[in-house]
Formats: sequence, structure tokens, C-alpha cells
Amino acid sequence: MSANTTIAVLGATGGQGGGLVDAVLADGTFTPRVLTRDADSTRSHALAAAGAHVVAADLDDPDSLRSAFDGADAAFVVTNYWAPLAENDTRTQAQRELTQARNAAVAAKQAGVGHVVWSTLEDTREHFGHDDRVPSVDGGYKVPHFDAKAEADRFFVEQGVPTTFLRTTMFFEGFTGAVAPTRDEAGTLTLTLPIADQPLSCIAVADIGKTALSIFKRGNDFAGRTISIAGDHLTGEQYASALGDALGEPVLYRPLEWDTFRALGFPGAVEMGNMFQYYTENSAAFVGARDLASVRELNPELQSFRDWLSSHAGEIHV
Repeated sequence: MSANTTIAVLGATGGQGGGLVDAVLADGTFTPRVLTRDADSTRSHALAAAGAHVVAADLDDPDSLRSAFDGADAAFVVTNYWAPLAENDTRTQAQRELTQARNAAVAAKQAGVGHVVWSTLEDTREHFGHDDRVPSVDGGYKVPHFDAKAEADRFFVEQGVPTTFLRTTMFFEGFTGAVAPTRDEAGTLTLTLPIADQPLSCIAVADIGKTALSIFKRGNDFAGRTISIAGDHLTGEQYASALGDALGEPVLYRPLEWDTFRALGFPGAVEMGNMFQYYTENSAAFVGARDLASVRELNPELQSFRDWLSSHAGEIHV
């Protein structure tokens, strides 16, 4: 591939796709084509000013995808399970994600895209089976935002599109939001995670894009392969220790029972509780699939959690 090679990037105004576009622009080897529903957004204008070609496309509109992929040599495909459903959309979020992935696979085939990197995850049902102690969500799924992506892998296979299946994991960025440390009644900073004493794989979202870029730069060497990535594997105690060093005061790790987490009642609590149970019970296999030395060979700039904290600790508001 060369500078004349065009990589179409879905989700380019979000974290994963945006990280890839930033990496492509910084590297200069390829030309990025930004695919976005809103080509007139502030982020779209900024990417255009930086040198990206911005094209309007919608994962729910197959014709727009086909047109947007036309002439692209490669494509990065990511879907967002967590995006709110439109008011008149009667699908579940998992159904929408499956439809969107199928649309992307078909459009890539029709446009003759030579290589797709599909951002995906494991199917947690291979671990849980029909275990009733883990409640089902969205009609038979255990962790829909994992399981639907894994289920969608087959669309790219069925279409015969040369595809690299890039399995990601939880983002370090979650420590600035959903899983940020909070103060307990005594004022002590506390990291509450339902992962018992097992290591949890996480990654900086920007490193997903950098790793995808490296895969594209190797042509079709990784087509047909599954590449599982992470930036660090740490226990709750180790995450708390790193956070404490970065924030300048001790952070106490407090493990939480999965059922207690599922009962918290916020939207997605059951699914997220199931996810953490999967991470914990299946830790050896999940972590084992993500060899950090192999990921760093693809992305020499891969950040550990402490690396990431050195630049982002100020975003954690406690």
C-alpha cells in the first residue's frame, strides 16, 4: 500500500475510528476517507482541515455505504452498540448492530474493498453457555455488545471479504468516567470493580487505531486472522496502585460481587455485570489471547496503564 491507498474509516468521529484517522494522518502513508453520518460536524470539519476526505455515510443506509466504500482499497469497520436507538427504531441494540455489520460487509464486497479490519470481541456465550446464574439480555445474549459483534464476524466471512478480526477490550478511558475512583464516606479514594483478584485487560483507545494502521501497512498478511489486543493486564489492586501514584493519594481497591453490580439499577447494569463476570471467570483465556509483546510488535508506541495515566490523570475528577 502507498500514499495513493485510500482507507475508508467508519466511526471516524469517535474513539476507535478517530484514533485510526489521527494515526493515518500522522503517518502519511495512506489517505484516510472519513465516513460519518454528519459530514458538517465540528469534528468532521477538523478532520477535513487536517487532510482527510470526509464522506457522508450511515451504517443503516446500505446505498450510502456502498457509495462511500467505492474506490477504497481498505476499510476499518466498527459499530457502536451503546449509541441510543432512534425513537421510532423498534430493534434491540444487538439487532441494530448485527444489521449494521451485515450492511458494512455487503457494501465492502460490492465495492471491491481489498482488506477490512473489523473491530470485534469474543462471544461470551462460549464461556457461559446456558448458565442461568448469569441473566440473559436482549433475547438470549449474555453480554450483547460482545456477543453481537462476535456473531457478526460471519458476515465478512460469508461475503468473502479479506478481513482481519481485531478483538479489542475495555478502554483505559473508562477510568475517567464509568469506573473512575470515587470517595467513600471517610473521604478515601476507592476503585470499585467486580473483578475479584483476577487481571483485567485494558487498552488506550488511541492504540486500537495505531494497531489497525500497522495491520493495514502489512497488506493482507493478517487477512483471515484474529488479532486480540490490550495495553496492560492488571488486577484491581494494581489498577488502584497506579491510580494512587498518578493522583498523589492512596486509592483503595474494593471488589464488588457481580450480583450486587447487576442490581445497581443504572441502564446497562445487568449487561455490564455480566461483562465483568466474564472478564473475571474467563481471565486466563482472555488475557492469554492478548500477548503484550506481540501487540507491541505491531504498535511500538503501545501504552501501559501507567504510560496512559502520565498523560490523562488530569482527566480523572475525584
